[in-house]
Amino acid sequence: MKSLRAVKDGIMTRMGKRLNDLSLRKKLRYLYYFCILVPIALTDAVILLSLTQAERSEQRRQMADVASAVQYSVKTFAETPSVIARTIYLDSSVMNFLETDFADPAAYFAEYQRIVTQSVLSGIGHIDNSVVTIYADNERIINGGEFSKVSSVREEEWYRKFTESPYDPQLIIYDTQEDGRVISLVRDLGRSPRSKKGERLVKIDFNYSSLAMNIGNMNYEYPVFICLGDETVLSSQGPNNQREAFTRFTRAREVGLEESFDLYGETLTVRVLRRTNSVVSFLRDQAPILFLLILFNILSPRIIMDLIERSINTRLYRLGDVFNTVDSEELIPIPGDNGRDEIGGLMDNYNRMAVRMNDLIDQVYRNRLREQEMDIARQNAELLALQSQINPHFLFNALETIRMHSILKDEHETADMVEKLAIMERQNVDWSTDTDTVRRELEFVEAYLALQKYRFGDRLNYRVEAEAECEDILVPKLTITTFVENACVHGIESKTNPGWIFVRVNTDGEELVMEVEDTGGGMEEDEVRLLTERMRSASIDMLREKGRVGVVNACLRIRMMTDNTAVFDLESEKGIGTVFTVRIPLNKVERRA
Repeated sequence: MKSLRAVKDGIMTRMGKRLNDLSLRKKLRYLYYFCILVPIALTDAVILLSLTQAERSEQRRQMADVASAVQYSVKTFAETPSVIARTIYLDSSVMNFLETDFADPAAYFAEYQRIVTQSVLSGIGHIDNSVVTIYADNERIINGGEFSKVSSVREEEWYRKFTESPYDPQLIIYDTQEDGRVISLVRDLGRSPRSKKGERLVKIDFNYSSLAMNIGNMNYEYPVFICLGDETVLSSQGPNNQREAFTRFTRAREVGLEESFDLYGETLTVRVLRRTNSVVSFLRDQAPILFLLILFNILSPRIIMDLIERSINTRLYRLGDVFNTVDSEELIPIPGDNGRDEIGGLMDNYNRMAVRMNDLIDQVYRNRLREQEMDIARQNAELLALQSQINPHFLFNALETIRMHSILKDEHETADMVEKLAIMERQNVDWSTDTDTVRRELEFVEAYLALQKYRFGDRLNYRVEAEAECEDILVPKLTITTFVENACVHGIESKTNPGWIFVRVNTDGEELVMEVEDTGGGMEEDEVRLLTERMRSASIDMLREKGRVGVVNACLRIRMMTDNTAVFDLESEKGIGTVFTVRIPLNKVERRA
């Protein structure tokens, strides 16, 4: 017992290892083939075999009905000659006629005329077109009509068969060269044994054509042959040519049912043939059922199995794809509907793990990386500022001297402009911190716009607006100024007509909105698309490029300060103007205490 269990465990272990090496697709295929397709195919085969057997049983029943109908028809047809023979047997005037010793032929003919008109022969001689002949061992009888001498037929086949048979009446089937096929009923008319008063016989020949027509008109569903031994007596398919000799039955392989019956001492066999291709015809008739069996038993399980396979494999592939990205700096959650089964639960657990791991990465890695990037950006900004400086302290002292001389000469406008220029220069070179309040940033913007107003005169008008609750919010230094500078240089300068610059800072729901709008020359669609893309994908590498990097620098610093949650939009139309919009979630900004 233990050895059998060990063998079983060994087989199961080897099969388990083999299955572990197969893909899930192959496992599902094997499951479909061996647990669904093969059992269903065997079940359908059994059902089809049962239907075929039922059809064959029905055919056998129908053939038995046909055989019974044929037997009944033949027996009914033979009943009339039997009644005729019995009626003649009971007519004493006919019996007396057969025993009369006639003096001469004239006396015979006289009595013959009387007997055929006054005896039973007058009414039954040609019933059913049968031919009735009475034979007697009386040499005074003249052969002809309904009577004949026994001596004239002693050598004939039917007479020999009758005398050798113990049956009375006797059905005799034979063929002759003169008459062809003959079916006769022969009865002994003697009231005592044949050896005493001479022979007296009545022979009634059936109307073969009527019998053949009777069989043919029944329209049997199956071919029917009535045989005597190996010879065909009658056939429902014909030909039933009475003038020809009986033919040999040669279709034994097609016989579906064979029954024999006795009729007046003769054994006849009814052979019913099977219908040609009956099973094929049955299957063709059952084609809709077979089609439905195939459709529901084979195709439906296959479709369901494919859906199950796709449900499993698709999600496993998605799960495998995200596992292949575990070496990246963050875990990517699995998008879409993951389902509620075990695989869906595994994917949901992975998503929760990914969120948790990404939070940890943000805490221990991304914050450090962001600080380093902000330092690099600040250093680049300081470098750009340093590159534009020429002894800032000397420049500040020179500007203050010029302002004082302007005041002494009552040139107050010039003194005011010099003061604003000094404010800008101090802000530009002071990088002790990278952020400033919105209030301080807008003060610097107003100083810049005042200088530009002094430069452009009536060509420039401006308005700076900010909600009170936004003034203490910290933003990267010189970012709003950068957008304003871009509006002056690329908007107002390119337009000869007067223009406006609007600076607006407010809140919209849960967002801080900074907007710089100008009514300057505007930009083409390609320029708008290119600059928008650079704003949204700003990086340190872009700062190293030559050309316009001021807006990119401002967008990069805003992105780093807000964890890449800031949204930048740019709208412009050639000859109409341009609108820069920056949206920052309020939960990503800080306020000065």
